[in-house]
Amino acid sequence: MTSIRDWSTLSPDQSQAMKTAATRLARDFDGVFGQGTIERFLHSSYDQFASKATVTRFLPLMAERFAKQRLQALAKVEGLHDDGKPTVLFLCVHNAGRSQMAMGFFTQLAGEAAVAWSGGSEPESEINPAAVEAMRERGIDISAEYPKPWTDEVVRAADVVISMGCGDACPIFPGKRYEEWVLDDPAGLDVTGVRPVRDEIERRVRLLLAELKVPVG
Repeated sequence: MTSIRDWSTLSPDQSQAMKTAATRLARDFDGVFGQGTIERFLHSSYDQFASKATVTRFLPLMAERFAKQRLQALAKVEGLHDDGKPTVLFLCVHNAGRSQMAMGFFTQLAGEAAVAWSGGSEPESEINPAAVEAMRERGIDISAEYPKPWTDEVVRAADVVISMGCGDACPIFPGKRYEEWVLDDPAGLDVTGVRPVRDEIERRVRLLLAELKVPVG
């Protein structure tokens, strides 16, 4: 595996962006993880997106954000850091519609009281624009999100795993709370078609927050 310090296949700007990302992550996880672990997660996170990316300028930022989430999850799994907040993982096939809307509602309603992540078994290259617009109608902006895969440490760190149509591809770890939400796939639908799915997701997210005893802001 190529070292993070030798990004010979990247442009100078991207190489510098990755080095800056590694520095920020090292600061964020100072005393928790060493530089080698941070670089390994950043490198593998970059690789997750590089093969599908149509626009490469944002790859370093996406890799940094994903690596940070994965490192936070690993710290919780290994007992190195746990803020005690309930963590919910929303999974679907493409991580472009249903799971992104669920994460958007959960994050908006729970605020700082709980954590939401999302992932897909076959991530798309971008968020469904109809889902973005449908959520914007509710005052929630998910346009800055991006489809991403799930990883073992993220699933293991979640307290609740919500699956939306990923079937047998959904990872199973003993001792976790799993739920299957049967929802129409918004892929290919216009905003009018997405709205009923969006509203049902909001209803279920509110019920979940009540079950987790998370106050809704």
